Amino acid sequence: MERRILRTLEFNKIIAMLMEKTTSELGRELAESLEPFNHIDAVRHAQRQTEEASTVLRVKGSVPLGGIRNIRGPIQRARLNSILAPLELLDIATTLHAGRRLKQFITDISEEHELSILQSLVDRIEGLRDLETEIKRCIDDNGEVVDSASLELRQIRQEIRSSEARIREKLDQMTRSSSTQKMLMENIVTIRGDRFVIPVKQEYRSHFGGIVHDQSASGATLFIEPEVIVSMNNKLREARLKEEHEVERILYTLTVLVADHVEMLLENLSVLAELDFIFAKAQLAYSMKAISPKLNEEGYILLKKGRHPLIDPKVVVPLDVELGKGYTGIVVTGPNTGGKTVSIKTLGLLSLMTMAGLHIPAQEETEMAVFSSIFADIGDEQSIEQSLSTFSSHLTNIIRILDQMDEKSLVLFDELGAGTDPTEGAALAMSILDHVLAKGARLVATTHYSELKAYAYDTPEVVNASVEFDVQTLRPTYRLLVGVPGRSNAFAIASRLGLNEQIIDKARRSVSKEENQVEKMIASLESNKKTAEKEREDAENIRKQAEELRQQLEEERRHFAEAKNRLLEKAEEEARVAVQLASEEAEVIIRELRQMRKEGVDFKEHRLIDAKKRLGNAVLELEKEKVKKPAKAVRATQIKIGDEVMVDSFGQKGTVLDKVSSTEYLVQLGIIKMKVKKDDMHVVKESVQPKKPVQYTTIKREANSVKLDLDLRGYNVEDSIQEIDRYLDDAVLSGFHKVSIIHGNGTGVLRKGVHEFLRRHRSVKSFRLGGQGEGGVGATIVELK
Repeated sequence: MERRILRTLEFNKIIAMLMEKTTSELGRELAESLEPFNHIDAVRHAQRQTEEASTVLRVKGSVPLGGIRNIRGPIQRARLNSILAPLELLDIATTLHAGRRLKQFITDISEEHELSILQSLVDRIEGLRDLETEIKRCIDDNGEVVDSASLELRQIRQEIRSSEARIREKLDQMTRSSSTQKMLMENIVTIRGDRFVIPVKQEYRSHFGGIVHDQSASGATLFIEPEVIVSMNNKLREARLKEEHEVERILYTLTVLVADHVEMLLENLSVLAELDFIFAKAQLAYSMKAISPKLNEEGYILLKKGRHPLIDPKVVVPLDVELGKGYTGIVVTGPNTGGKTVSIKTLGLLSLMTMAGLHIPAQEETEMAVFSSIFADIGDEQSIEQSLSTFSSHLTNIIRILDQMDEKSLVLFDELGAGTDPTEGAALAMSILDHVLAKGARLVATTHYSELKAYAYDTPEVVNASVEFDVQTLRPTYRLLVGVPGRSNAFAIASRLGLNEQIIDKARRSVSKEENQVEKMIASLESNKKTAEKEREDAENIRKQAEELRQQLEEERRHFAEAKNRLLEKAEEEARVAVQLASEEAEVIIRELRQMRKEGVDFKEHRLIDAKKRLGNAVLELEKEKVKKPAKAVRATQIKIGDEVMVDSFGQKGTVLDKVSSTEYLVQLGIIKMKVKKDDMHVVKESVQPKKPVQYTTIKREANSVKLDLDLRGYNVEDSIQEIDRYLDDAVLSGFHKVSIIHGNGTGVLRKGVHEFLRRHRSVKSFRLGGQGEGGVGATIVELK
């Protein structure tokens, strides 16, 4: 892509905004060198980078990018065995730490979100924790080599501190002495050239001996190293030289460690620079409220509410443009200052941003094309140096464009044919447009020549467009109206400004009838366009409302299903309670019947026991999602005696025994007879003929047919429980008050199981192990209710 085109469309200003979002010098370098790609795979990859980084920002709000330093120079010098300075080594350690931290950050987020590109980048980062730890062990945060870097350095610095203390103590004694204070300019100890000195008055120079290291500007003060501390300062100097050598040795050792990892460090640096650049793209997208457009390489553009990113969002007018399907060229006509140039600049800049992998400020439905190149001839590019006129400058640029473009190019012309005779300029403009269209390129051109309106109307591949102008306010609205050619609005503007109507009418009459008809046609098209757009917006709002209503109904349906399930669960629980109450009532009836048995009244024992068990095993099942009634259910008004019915409130089937009243029936539910409202049941199966009363056979149970003991030896626990349950029922019905269950001694498992069952049996009053003569611990004596 030509640099000239990037400047013309102000892409360089977008780059400047992107550079401000970076956090490191390396990231800024990548941002500054960013150019649009012309291959769709590269564009998709770059857009995906920005999208993944935007996901991270949306989830976490910020990214830990601090600590990335430009350490390429120190790394390369380490490769050449040039000793690195402490601050350079510290920058290397800081960058290593930043890489490890960022790698962990991305890895954690990628466990829940798809970040394939970012994860593949951080996977290339080498931790090199040992190198980082060794550098930070030897160098503090201020870039100083610490005492603990080596044992020898610690000893040397202790020696230095001791020597300094002795020298200061000696000099302090001299400055505090009353005999020498008058000889000093000030009672202080200072340093000149790493040597401790005192400020002595000029006239007392010979009194202290030693070495003069400096003097004041006036010469009245001499900074003298007294003779008594010269040897002490010499020893201190030797210790400091040792310190320098040891520090140099430590730095060299660290430099060698860096040199051993040069390639890994350079790879880390490359990855961190790219990550900083990618997150800068995401930050820029966030600040612009931008989206990732759909991509194609067929030259199709569908720009929805596109905004120029360099215009204040509060005043920018969104742009809607479609190009590349029904037509491949757009001719925008209308007066100057109407916003035509802004429209084509917006289209060109957003196309460049898309191809550079940047998100664009537009609506989600936007689709952008990846072009092989974008060409633009926009604005006054007169060349004074070449003494070219405006027309010549534009034409020179157009010639270069026509030579370089191909069928996959996007060509933008602003004020095509301007700067020369209108008739010739319009003819030349149409010929240029024909040439571009014949090449198959996508084209957007602005012009104020009215002849091009007819050209766009007569050319199938081209559509007219204009920028809306508000005659009432005499200002452009900057809204692009595709399909409507522009009007001059000269008469309307003149009228609004107060020009005499007679003058305006005379001017209208001087314009040809055809031109007046064209102006009226354009006005009608513009009005229809506004109406169509208004209806489209209304339809879109209705569609959104319908979608919101659909989602609301879906949510209400879900809540309804949950409420229905809760009600069904409640009904099921109530039914279980009802069955439990019926079971308890049946137990009472059975006890009464047993009492009657003791008094000598006959009844059908085996049917009684069987009915009791069936009642105890009754299970109520309700379908949670949907309760289905039998397909052939008969209305309650058709119920007759003998019908098999379903009682809705209990969910149980029964048989109609008798009609109590017009609204109530007597129904047999198992062993229970109940009065049921006819609205609470429906027929499951009609009776073919009236059922005869149920005939029961009376069985007389003799007491002596049931033994007073039950021998369970050889049974397992499960079988024993079944035998005990049957035996106890028989024993109760036979009128026994006490029985014996023989389970034997054994391992005690059977005895334990028997006792557990007896504790919860309804007919057992109490039980105990057998005593002497009753079987001992091998038997259990049971007392019945």
